[in-house]
Amino acid sequence: HVPNYIRSFSEGCVSTPPTVIGQFHTLFFGSIRMFFLGVLGFAVYGNEALHFSCDPDKREVNLFCYNQFRPITPQVFWALQLVIVLVPGAFFHLYAACKNIKQEDILQKSSYTGFYIFSVFLRIVLEVVAFWLQIQLFGFKVNAIYMCDVGALEKKFNITRCMVPEHFEKTIFLIAMYTFTVITVILCVAEIFEISCRRLGFLKTQ
Repeated sequence: HVPNYIRSFSEGCVSTPPTVIGQFHTLFFGSIRMFFLGVLGFAVYGNEALHFSCDPDKREVNLFCYNQFRPITPQVFWALQLVIVLVPGAFFHLYAACKNIKQEDILQKSSYTGFYIFSVFLRIVLEVVAFWLQIQLFGFKVNAIYMCDVGALEKKFNITRCMVPEHFEKTIFLIAMYTFTVITVILCVAEIFEISCRRLGFLKTQ
């Protein structure tokens, strides 16, 4: 029945992963990373557009240059990253719900284990892609001055200087988000290694 699948799916999404490293990853990803983005991210980036100013300090110039400076805001990008990275695990839990697979059975059958490893591997790929996109969009440093090309506004000048508010705090936050991505990838690789060790008998299954 569909309601049973939905209930099993929701229970599976919040249930304990079948590996020790997976449990730690859930704690790290679900608590620390989301708290860091949700609370500190809003504090650092919440009013960025309001305090972004250019010379001359006119509304149309500020808006145009801010959109040029931020094609997508970091909060939106990182929120999308977190949601997309959760998709492989969600699909696995949906599969487990449809098959009525218990958590302790995941590492017992090769087909279940293979599907779970694939979901973890796909999570790694998505994190790496997000890491690359973040480099392309934001780089590793936020400069205090942004040189904006306002030629499309048909102004007498083509380049204007814009002040980026709290650039040092944003640089620290950028590095922190890169670090979180690297830690997540390492945890995913370690989880695959743990699963392999359990399947080969080097570690006792839970």
